[in-house]
Amino acid sequence: MMGIIVENVSKTYIDKKAVDNISFEFNKPGVFALLGTNGAGKTTTIRMILGIIKKDSGKITWNGKNVDRKSVNFGYLPEERGIYPKTKIVDQLVYFAKLKGMTKQEANKAVDYWLDRLKMTEYKNMTAEKLSKGNQQKIQFITAVMHNPELIVLDEPFSGLDPVNSDILRDIILELVEKGKYIIMSSHQMESVEAFCEEIVILNKGKTVVKGNLSEIKEKYPVNKVEIETKDDITKAIEGIDCKIKKHIGKKYIVEFNEEKQADEIIKHLVNNNIKIEKYEIVRPTLHEIFVEKVGEN
Repeated sequence: MMGIIVENVSKTYIDKKAVDNISFEFNKPGVFALLGTNGAGKTTTIRMILGIIKKDSGKITWNGKNVDRKSVNFGYLPEERGIYPKTKIVDQLVYFAKLKGMTKQEANKAVDYWLDRLKMTEYKNMTAEKLSKGNQQKIQFITAVMHNPELIVLDEPFSGLDPVNSDILRDIILELVEKGKYIIMSSHQMESVEAFCEEIVILNKGKTVVKGNLSEIKEKYPVNKVEIETKDDITKAIEGIDCKIKKHIGKKYIVEFNEEKQADEIIKHLVNNNIKIEKYEIVRPTLHEIFVEKVGEN
C-alpha cells in the first residue's frame, strides 16, 4: 500500500511515555493533520515517521517498506529554527540542497525558483540573521521542498507569517498537493488546518483521541446551531422557540437550539417577522471546537 502506515507505535523517554500505542494511515496524496496540545507526542511521532529517532515498538512503513533515512525521500520543516544566522541565504540553501543529493547546478536552479516563488529574491545575498522571523520561516520552508521530496512534513508552517505571506504559502501547499505530494501538517492554527486537511489525528498525552476523515467526524456531531446574518434585531422574532443567541457580533448571530427541526422553526419565525436575512446556514462544529472538546479539560 502506498503512503504511511503507523501501527501500534510507542516511544518512552526515561519515565515519560511520549507516544502510547498509536495507529493511523495516510494512504493518498493530500494534507494530513497531526494535531495535539504541547507535549501530546506530535513531534516525537513525526521524528519516528522520518526515521530521525527510533521507536520502542510497533511498525511504521512508507510505501510498504520499513521507514529509515534511505527509504523515505522527505522534506522536513521543524517548528524550531534550523538555519545558520551568519551565512548568506543562497550559500546555505545550496548547501542543504547538495546534502539532499542535488548537483550544484540543480541546487542553484531550485534555489532561484523557490526564492522567486516566495518573493525572497532580494534577500538572496543577505545573512539569515538580518531577516524577519517570517522571512526566516520562508527560507526554512524552501529547504524542506526544493529537492522535490515525496513526503513533506510541516510543523507549524505558518509561524511568524503575516496574512499576505500566509496566502502565498497556502497556494504553494495546494500546488504541491496537485503534484501528488504527501504532506503531514502539524499546527495550532485550526483554521489553516481545516482549509487543507481531509484526514486528521488528534493526540492527547501520547494517545489517539480522534482520527479519521474530518467531514465524517463533523457529521457525527448533532446539528444544533445556525448562523444568521441580518441587519435587523432577531431577538423578538425568535421568542417562543426553545433556542438562545449564543453569539452576536455586528450583523452575525449564532443561534443554538436542542432539536434539528427547530432550525426550520427559526427561519419561519424570521420570515414571518419580516427579518431581512442575508445568510442562513446550519453550522457544524469547527475543528477548533472539536479539538477543545477532546483535549481542553487537560
